[in-house]
Parts: sequence; structure tokens; C-alpha cells
Amino acid sequence: MNPSLSIRMASISDAASLLSLYRPYVEQTAITFEYTSPSLEEFSSRIAHTLERYPYLVGEVNGAIIGYAYVAPFKERAAYDWAVETSIYLKMGLTGHGYGRALYQALEQILQRQNILNLNACIAYTSCEDAHLTNGSACFHERLGYRLVGTFHQCGYKFGTWYDMIWMEKMIGPHSAAPAPVLPITQVDCSDLLKSKPLAKECVAQPPERAALAGAPGG
Repeated sequence: MNPSLSIRMASISDAASLLSLYRPYVEQTAITFEYTSPSLEEFSSRIAHTLERYPYLVGEVNGAIIGYAYVAPFKERAAYDWAVETSIYLKMGLTGHGYGRALYQALEQILQRQNILNLNACIAYTSCEDAHLTNGSACFHERLGYRLVGTFHQCGYKFGTWYDMIWMEKMIGPHSAAPAPVLPITQVDCSDLLKSKPLAKECVAQPPERAALAGAPGG
């Protein structure tokens, strides 16, 4: 039997569990460009701030949190309202099972109901993979329909190495002359999208990627 992934909206009470999942990325990888893990208070504040406007999703298998996905404003000025920056983190060692795809698909469906049109992913990238960074995240986003739109060269320094940062984008709606206003997540009913999701056999059978999934080098 294929595993079932349960997806729900995060709450402040999840902060400690999500921070423990995120901390190894800070301490062991260049997937995030943070040097120091945030405090529990800071991480809780990040979750609360996101949930004021956007979805912050948690994935669970057999009651255990295995990953999370959320978005942030692409830019704060009003003209950018229809664009967001996506981020996803899975528990280390759990890539290749379809969890990331399922989380991102649920996130996209909710964002469409909010009238979001542009998804942007900021991803650490390297021309020479090492123990701290591979390009698995870029490959993951490409498989989900994102395309490369820009590269910033040697802009992030961590673990004694200079890394690139790339932007990838995906459009999830038409760009009309009079776009519908973006709705805050508090005004969107997405209960039908947040249910247990049996994973497809082809997802379960995929070999794990060499790198964890992640967007946003800033975390």
C-alpha cells in the first residue's frame, strides 16, 4: 500500500518541530544562506507573519511532520501583489517519495484561489557540487514546471565557498488587463485541498535525489 501524506495548515505550535527540521539545513548545507539557526521565538514569528497573508503548509506521514512549504511576498510594493516567493523543506533523507511534489501542488491550488499568478523560487546553485550543495532543488523545480529566469554569480559565501543563486518562475494563471485582487489566506476556504493524499506509485518508486528540496537561500 502506498503511504498517505496528510497536508494541513501550520500553526505556531508546530514551530519547534519545523525548526528542528530546518536546523540541519542551516548547520550542514548551503541550501539556505543563513549562518545561524533562528531562535524558536524568531521562527514562530516567521510562521505567524506568513499566515497573516499566505498559506504555510505542513506535511505529515503517520502523524509525524516530514516537511513544510510556504510562500512570502516576492516584493512588498503593491504592483508585485500577484507574485510570491516559494519555499519548501523536507526532512533530510525523505526526498524522492513524492512528498515535495504533493506539498507544492497543494500550495499552488491554494494560491490560485488567492488569485496569485506568479511563483518565484530563489535557489542556491553551484557549478561544482560539493558536500554542502547539489543542484537537486533546481531539478525538482524544473520537473514541476518552473523555468530558469536569472542567475546571480558567486553572491553567497558559506563553508568557505562562493555559491550562485538562481531565480526560477512558474505562471499559474492568466495575466489579464484587470486581474482579480489577491485574497489573504484568512478569506480563502481551502479545507477541501487539505486532506490525506495517497501518493502515486511512480512517485514512491523514484530513487531519492542527492539533495534535499528547498527554495529561498534565506530560509
